[in-house]
Amino acid sequence: MHIYRDIYKHIPIFGSLMPGIIGFYPFGEGRENWNACRFLYYGLNALQHRGQESTGLSSLGKDRLLSTINDDVMVEDFFKEKAGSLKEGHIAIGQTSPIKGDGVIYVKEPVELVCVGDGKPDLHPDKVTAFKIFSEKLSQMIYKCGDTLEATKSIIREVHGGYSFIVLTKNEEMICGRDIHGVKPLEIGAIGFDIGIVASETAALDVMGAEHTGSVNPGEVVIFDPLSIRRERCGEPNRKYCSFEYIYLARLDSYLNGISVSKVRENIGRALARERPIQANVVIGIPETALAFAMAYSEEARIPTRIGFVRTGRYTRSAIRPTQLERLTGVQLKLNPVRYSVDNKDVILIDDSVVRGNTLKSTVLDLKRKGAKRVHVKIGSPALVAPCPYGTEVPPRDELIGGNLSEEEISYVIGADSFSFLPISKLVECIGLKESELCMKCFGVDWEVK
Repeated sequence: MHIYRDIYKHIPIFGSLMPGIIGFYPFGEGRENWNACRFLYYGLNALQHRGQESTGLSSLGKDRLLSTINDDVMVEDFFKEKAGSLKEGHIAIGQTSPIKGDGVIYVKEPVELVCVGDGKPDLHPDKVTAFKIFSEKLSQMIYKCGDTLEATKSIIREVHGGYSFIVLTKNEEMICGRDIHGVKPLEIGAIGFDIGIVASETAALDVMGAEHTGSVNPGEVVIFDPLSIRRERCGEPNRKYCSFEYIYLARLDSYLNGISVSKVRENIGRALARERPIQANVVIGIPETALAFAMAYSEEARIPTRIGFVRTGRYTRSAIRPTQLERLTGVQLKLNPVRYSVDNKDVILIDDSVVRGNTLKSTVLDLKRKGAKRVHVKIGSPALVAPCPYGTEVPPRDELIGGNLSEEEISYVIGADSFSFLPISKLVECIGLKESELCMKCFGVDWEVK
């Protein structure tokens, strides 16, 4: 088993690249009186789980001057320390990112604009650089074409990849769009007839008091201007929604592409219970994502569920911390086992995914130190076996435990009494779409870019 031990010599760099993006646009007489940043404070906080390393915001006021600030802090700290320096504006876009140094991209000319993006256009291996090139190409195309809608459609047809974006021009146009496959989500909401909002997830619309009105469709462009909303598709969509959004990336209270994330996670929990049933005394989920899996598993298997861990300190999503040291520290802080829940019991432990297995091994060991007799591990996703080309940073295959070891071997490595993944066919059933409509490249299901 020396090969397996060698895996743990690496210093993992896993971090999910999944910025949360948002745009705010008011209409009608007196619209210049709105302060867009006050709304984005709530919206960006609702998207904080998609990135905790940097925050960016750009506003446009009646003087038509774009004002932009980026900083490597969380949303709450950004608004305490930086947002006061931003010029007040009635239109604004922003993002929260898991990448230090990421932020709102500014292009001076030929058409002055700012851009935020999720996923990655196929223009450069680095996400930030890829979106910078994308923004410059769009500025050039708008200038050359003279029609913002047609220019943006041309760019989407030309640029492959899996991405969504929001752009604000100096001419008071807010441009939103998704690649032809719709890999990354983008949802639309409204507050009455006065305000339009676009965000990565519907949870951000909810906390801003907006009503969800639908999704930006794959390959679609939506443009807000002072007098209208225009939307057109740039060709036949070829849906390939990111399946990992439903398993882990999105908030439980969000809808993506008309599908409830909560319902998918409940379906996953029930599917895990039906696949190779195990006798045990208690079911526990690893906070926060796997709690929904554990509740549904418990109902389906008729095995009680308990709170298995208590967190210490401010909530952080440890899986998207930039270094392994920070991730392990984060796990230790948030995953202190509750001895009463596991002592002298056979435990079913549920997690959302496994990358290298380091943190899961530590968690299983902690449960046994707290008295668990046996620990059976169930994973609410198929095995991660390949990198993601669209921004979610997954290590090379030779560093992925699911890409190199069988379930029995993984069980041995992490010290569990049994171990199993959710089969790919079951994940497809849980989401409720056809396999051909989902991107599952990270699970080894390849498809050709058209």
